[in-house]
Amino acid sequence: MADEINLPSGTVFPNHIAMILDGNRRWARARGLEPWKGHFYGYKAVNALAHATRKLGIHTFTVWAFSTENWERPKNEIDEIMNIFRRALKETEKEFHKEHVAMVHLGRKDRLPVDIQEEVARIEAETAKYANEHIFNMAIDYGGRDEIVRAVKKLVKDKVPVNEIDEKTFEKCLDTYGQPYPDPDLFIRTSGEQRTSGFLPWQMSYTEFYFEQEHLPDFTPGKLKTAILDYSRRRRRFGGDDVVEHFKFNPELLARLEIKWWRLGKIPEGMRFMDYTMKHLKEQYGLSKELAKDAAKLLFESLAEENDSKFEMAKVKTVKFYELIRDEIKLAFEPEIVASLEVRMRKEMGEGEDTTREYLAEVYRISLFQAAKAAHLKVLANIERNKAEKGQGEEHWAKAEDYLQKYYHALKERVA
Repeated sequence: MADEINLPSGTVFPNHIAMILDGNRRWARARGLEPWKGHFYGYKAVNALAHATRKLGIHTFTVWAFSTENWERPKNEIDEIMNIFRRALKETEKEFHKEHVAMVHLGRKDRLPVDIQEEVARIEAETAKYANEHIFNMAIDYGGRDEIVRAVKKLVKDKVPVNEIDEKTFEKCLDTYGQPYPDPDLFIRTSGEQRTSGFLPWQMSYTEFYFEQEHLPDFTPGKLKTAILDYSRRRRRFGGDDVVEHFKFNPELLARLEIKWWRLGKIPEGMRFMDYTMKHLKEQYGLSKELAKDAAKLLFESLAEENDSKFEMAKVKTVKFYELIRDEIKLAFEPEIVASLEVRMRKEMGEGEDTTREYLAEVYRISLFQAAKAAHLKVLANIERNKAEKGQGEEHWAKAEDYLQKYYHALKERVA
């Protein structure tokens, strides 16, 4: 598992990850199994994810396992879910003590079976001493509106004067009160559903969202790694200014320069290719003339190796190219990852949209969702370029330049 979850240096980790555990029943039905079998395999997946978050040093991991509305499901399914809870409490208690994890229950306690209520209360009390190291929040019989109503009732019961009620006073009545990181940094929902369903509505005001297509039983620590990388690329402003370095390139100029060296052919002789490449890199990344010259030389050497089908050597040169870029513009991308994506894009003739999206997200520190529009336009530009290089008509160069301009405009909208 440790090998699966290795992340590059410079990765920004969330302190608190919250998850809606969705898709267990659909996963089971697709395999001809009873719904509770899906819940069991979902539990196994969550256990693996919880271990992975702790290995990464993530403080708080919150899972929504049963909502206030889930009581409307068939009784036999609810009974099986409760049995899984009993098993989970029994199997994880020793792990909580071994790994120093405070278990905290979020939600109503009064409607759970009495034996589960007692076990939850006991484990909460016995693991509370670990709260500064790790917290595992288990939301069972939880609803976001219900939490807010319970908080209001507590304020009324305690007879708190209206003029003394502010955000800090209200937060004292929430289920996450007193935790080092009560507000999730990253929210993940599996199974392709794109809504919060009222999960932690107060706490998730500034949370980053990540929606996963796979059902919970198939959401592995490896997929968690992808979600964390995507989170790491995002610019979190909290209503303030952006602290990330801004790019100031001119989209029209970049498109014009790129078209010029595209049209020169794959590896042309002489300095014209180098001149255009230097100008392009200088404009795109804001490099000095000397650094642009060094970067262009590395890029030229990489393309030359690739032209001879020496892709591993091309990757070595590309890694050096991106090391130079990273050290100059001070972005936290990993040159090895970017170089692998760059070489893969070349193999795909620039027409692989998924690879292009990953590449842009990694280099420019934006999310995969934010990179989607620019990636699509860059692929369209490459399609037109490939048609032009195959001799299908001069008009394809004009279309390629048009798409490149749109691509750089879309990119600048995200990174300026």
